[in-house]
Amino acid sequence: MSKLNVLVVGGGIGGLSAAIAIRQKGHDVHVVERYASAHASVYGVGIIQPINALRALDAIGAAQPCLDAGFAASAWGAMYDHDGNFLRNIHGTPIESSTLPPMNGVTRPKLHEILTERAIEVGVVIQYSTSYVSLTDRGDGVDVTLDTGEVISADILVGADGVASKVREHVLDATLRPEYIGQSAYRQNMPLLPEIDRIILQEGPNGMAGFVPIGPDMAYMFFNKPMARDARPATADLPAALRAELEGFGGLAGRFRDEFLSDNPADIVLRPEEAMIAPAPWHKGRVVLMGDAVHSITPHLGQGAAQAIEDGVVLGEVLSTHENVEDAFVEFTERRFERCKLIVETSRNIGEWEMGKLPGFDNVAATQHVLKVMAQPL
Repeated sequence: MSKLNVLVVGGGIGGLSAAIAIRQKGHDVHVVERYASAHASVYGVGIIQPINALRALDAIGAAQPCLDAGFAASAWGAMYDHDGNFLRNIHGTPIESSTLPPMNGVTRPKLHEILTERAIEVGVVIQYSTSYVSLTDRGDGVDVTLDTGEVISADILVGADGVASKVREHVLDATLRPEYIGQSAYRQNMPLLPEIDRIILQEGPNGMAGFVPIGPDMAYMFFNKPMARDARPATADLPAALRAELEGFGGLAGRFRDEFLSDNPADIVLRPEEAMIAPAPWHKGRVVLMGDAVHSITPHLGQGAAQAIEDGVVLGEVLSTHENVEDAFVEFTERRFERCKLIVETSRNIGEWEMGKLPGFDNVAATQHVLKVMAQPL
């Protein structure tokens, strides 16, 4: 395809990955981001980078900086019981002819820094403190109105503006929204202990605790808890609420409770877990959606960011191999839909199992199956 002028709405993980991938194919790329800086939009504490995420990051020149800054694990994970007794390993699946590790953990701010620096390095223009308002599709391009009053004309618009996407209503039903699955996740950073050399999962009677290495000296703890959406503890009560959830745990969860659980509510993140797979097609005219705007993924497989990065890589590829935009967007959705649907549905099933709603479900087998599929070519 001849050189395009591409506007990306959203400067998060998916938007920046798409911007880099598209720019590497020789197109001009402009990103608008509603937050004031690269770090202002960062929520949570850490990112799990499965081997398929690392492969996609490698395609845009960002894998090695993530490995340098993070913690490369020799295996995907392991399961332990409530008392801290070992149950099962989750080995992961290697990618043929690849030396990438099964999993890397890195902090969210560091990942955003790496992607931002790479985007600028390849020539992407990033405009902060700027929000999308509306668009007009001219047939051969789009005119996008921003909250600054500026109107930007582009050949295509990439909607990478997250779960609450405003671009989505141009392509899909305006009422489409992610669904709360009935579970929320506590997270807090902690020192890296020798036992946390992969993802450690620890079953409990009221939820799933886990530990993820995200740097040479840092890990984070999470606890997935069934919770009505309106039952969220007040911010000031988060330390006490998390402590109560971890009562009775042995092993790593018990040690975290007794030694590392912070009394500062600002150190604890509590986020609702939401899921959605938008119906195809993910494009209309000169507008295409990607990332959380079309596939909101709960964190049970660590694949949310991975799928957004993969979206960006595939979008860059299809725009370089087709002579018209429609064909490129059709291939994009065809290559991405079933892969993302598997992740959304399996992640949700693991959450349902953790909440006691899927007796007999094998979370380890389900995880291994997904990792095997994700190791296949994009």
